[in-house]
Amino acid sequence: MYGPPAPAYVTLAGADWLASASAHPRSVHALWADRPSAPTVLPCGTAFDVISAPVLFGRRMLDRLWADGPGSGPVAVHRDRVLLFTVPGASQRLPALLGWEEWGARVPPLLCLGAGDAVTVPALFPSPEAPGRPAGSAASRWLVAPEVGAPWLPGPEVLIWACIRAARGPLAEPADEPQPPNGEPHEPTDEPAAPRREAAQRHGSD
Repeated sequence: MYGPPAPAYVTLAGADWLASASAHPRSVHALWADRPSAPTVLPCGTAFDVISAPVLFGRRMLDRLWADGPGSGPVAVHRDRVLLFTVPGASQRLPALLGWEEWGARVPPLLCLGAGDAVTVPALFPSPEAPGRPAGSAASRWLVAPEVGAPWLPGPEVLIWACIRAARGPLAEPADEPQPPNGEPHEPTDEPAAPRREAAQRHGSD
């Protein structure tokens, strides 16, 4: 199964994008300069919304997005939740879409963070691992770090598709599988996941 690229560090352009969520981006950069390995609280609703899912279900959504869909935008783990960064406004539309879906009841509770909410994002750079502690075991870390100034972000249609696919699980009948959100049947491909994400980013910037 395809998967997201290996966890990367936040680039300068990615940090600028994250800071743009704040009304005072210079203050955010100053905080990062003072504490580069500390998580940061940022407001949602302007640069991004965030869908927070239980970690196992969130990882299943991420697998679906990269195996059969367009990939994902930035994704983080904070404690026992997976944080999927989405287009602003997705947090309002996703619950309504789930309510109309037959399989929506099988989706575990999601936290949809939008305007008026805030989210804790991982540090730009991971802190050194403690001796004897497995790499990547930090409670807050990036799975897909922001790398560009305007990353491609999934909208509610992509998210509902990933939720249904994740809720159905691996035993779903192929004929009953929902199709990718572009409305066209997904064709098997040997194309690596990373170029597919780059293509999605270019499409989102057109």
